[in-house]
Amino acid sequence: MERHFDEELKELKKALLKMATLSEAAIYKSIESLKNQDKKLAKDIINEDRNIDELELEIEEKSINLLALRQPMARDLRFITTGMKINAELERIADLAVNIAQQVFELADKPQLKPLKDIPKLAAVARRMVKDVIDSFVNRDGNLAKRAILLDPEADKLKNLICDELINGYIMKDCITAPQAISLFLIARHLERICDHATNIAEDVIYMVQSRVVKHHPEKLQDK
Repeated sequence: MERHFDEELKELKKALLKMATLSEAAIYKSIESLKNQDKKLAKDIINEDRNIDELELEIEEKSINLLALRQPMARDLRFITTGMKINAELERIADLAVNIAQQVFELADKPQLKPLKDIPKLAAVARRMVKDVIDSFVNRDGNLAKRAILLDPEADKLKNLICDELINGYIMKDCITAPQAISLFLIARHLERICDHATNIAEDVIYMVQSRVVKHHPEKLQDK
């Protein structure tokens, strides 16, 4: 019985890693499609979201079966319940990548409004945060989760910089370029939301590993 449980737990971990890989790849592809105005790649991201949705349901089912049939205790129970939360967060991250891809169709075949510099920087922060929080979950590393949370202010700063420039430089000044500026504004917001979901995962990991509630209590990150 214990051997079967360990195998099922490994399968769950493997599925979560696949979910994380697909979600991180969706972020990367969405920004590549934006930079290259690649509508085909944007369409591929939208189509691939079905696979991510199916994987989310598969992980949820595996988790529920483990809880109901194996009745895990303590450490394993916390791992499974945290995994269920992370699964939902990763699915939302993938949805946000789809939202970015959809904006590519609004921007493609039009002259570039401005050189894309800060949006790729924000995307890089988002991808790093997603990677770090998944590594922290798999390795039960609370310090890595904390490091990811501490990146979130950088993401907020970049998002605000991008949005302020778009509002003051384009949306408020030129009705012709305003639709393109609004699309870029939405992309920046989607990337910032990805960072928020990564932060949620990191907070859950810290609770799983250290039994510390840091959600809504950033001052507790200064402890230990």
